[in-house]
Amino acid sequence: MKSIKILSITILLVAFALSSFTYKHNSKLIDNDKGFAVVELFTSEGCSSCPPADAVVAKIEKESAGKPIYILAFHVDYWNRLGWKDGFSSAAYSQRQNQYAHWLNLSSVYTPQVVVNGRTEFVGSEEGTLRNAIKTNLAKNAVAQIGLSDIKINQNKVELQYQTQGKTANSVLLLAVVQKSALTKVERGENSGRTLSHVQIVRGIESISLKGDKGSASIELQKGFDARGAEVIAFVQNTADGEITGATKVSLN
Repeated sequence: MKSIKILSITILLVAFALSSFTYKHNSKLIDNDKGFAVVELFTSEGCSSCPPADAVVAKIEKESAGKPIYILAFHVDYWNRLGWKDGFSSAAYSQRQNQYAHWLNLSSVYTPQVVVNGRTEFVGSEEGTLRNAIKTNLAKNAVAQIGLSDIKINQNKVELQYQTQGKTANSVLLLAVVQKSALTKVERGENSGRTLSHVQIVRGIESISLKGDKGSASIELQKGFDARGAEVIAFVQNTADGEITGATKVSLN
């Protein structure tokens, strides 16, 4: 009888510890103010210059485990007319790249292009430039902080609660669902016959107007995409100049 009581108490303690861990994870709404780097790659399966940039970003992603480096690969759709439709592409991602052309005073858009923290842009295959940009931004302090909680996958959308803190005036909260990796066998276009490897593919993104410091949001997903195993990357962006002032992420495992 005594051993049964001890076993029962042990089970209760383990259950309590597990529930406490879950609660602690969900209740930690605000991240710290250390430096970060949001790396946005604008790419396309129809562009022969893009695979080297995809490879550079994949290398950085592999090395960045546990670091505040947030990589998002936006597959643009303007290459689709040249013989191969990129299944990950979206007109919304092309529009986002055009918005950067406005913010950064560029005469045109191109692929592969990388933008770091909304303010620095360069050719995506320039590994040294990317590493320097990441190093520079990690040395700065974030001025906005974000927390995510109560995350659920509901059919074709991801639902969550968010909380922000710090400098968020004239800003929006961007929420992106990111597929960790994929392989595509390209049958036509500039990369015909190649099997392309991708990482950090954006499969849905929503912009939330920050009228308060907390709220609920949902992210629409591309048709047929199963979000299990993906991650949500959230970041605060100034709508006047594109500067990204804070970021965080959470896994959808």
